[in-house]
Amino acid sequence: MSYQDILYDVADATATITINRPEVHNAFRARTGDELIDAFNRAGWDDAIASIVLTGAGEKAFCTGGDQKSYGAGGYGKRGMIGFPLEELHTVIRDMPKPVIAKVRGYAIGGGNVLATLCDLTLASENAIFGQVGPKMGSVDPGFGTAYLAHVVGEKKAREMWYLCRRYSAAEALAMGLVNAVVPDADLDSEVAAWCAEIAEKSPTALAIAKRSFNAATEHIRGVSALGTVALKLYYDTEESREGGNALREKRPPRFRDKGKAD
Repeated sequence: MSYQDILYDVADATATITINRPEVHNAFRARTGDELIDAFNRAGWDDAIASIVLTGAGEKAFCTGGDQKSYGAGGYGKRGMIGFPLEELHTVIRDMPKPVIAKVRGYAIGGGNVLATLCDLTLASENAIFGQVGPKMGSVDPGFGTAYLAHVVGEKKAREMWYLCRRYSAAEALAMGLVNAVVPDADLDSEVAAWCAEIAEKSPTALAIAKRSFNAATEHIRGVSALGTVALKLYYDTEESREGGNALREKRPPRFRDKGKAD
């Protein structure tokens, strides 16, 4: 596959996959998802690769979720249940036998926050900002983005993140266990490289077994995600859900509670 939305590089036994859409804060469309899936499979089953780094181009964002400009009838490009291969992308990150490290600069919001959460390890710059926006936009992640987030940061904090849609600094993310380490922005690349170098010294088979063992405790969420994505498709077809995107484009507060009510 030729890549338009991502970059793929290999150095020192590490594959780096970069979402290369800085003009939209590395928001994804259907093609982005397909390219990410291809790149993860390419790196994940390459015996020469010890670890995989996922990051975003530029200084402003790791990823900000779905690109609203690409959203229309059929979702983000008529791919998968909701027009984006959400389940496939989440599955491929978990199923890779290699550790996947999120390198986060700037915003990791919405679907970007979910990706950072799903990665095995997350290293962040001091300028990183995390959070969810789904209920503000007429959306939600009814699987790994909610249930697995609760497993990572605890039920109370996960519910807070989704119900209130607040933003959290890198220091706050570290305190809640959402990230493994926070370093000055100038040191982030070298810090990630150092972690990757340590991983490269370890037994790949032992790491693969460890990853599968960790995943086993939350594997039931895959079924929740499959069921929830069907519900999400039905939700996306409602006026209530569409109100989020309409309000954003019209630069006004959303009026979710008005939708579906008789005049």
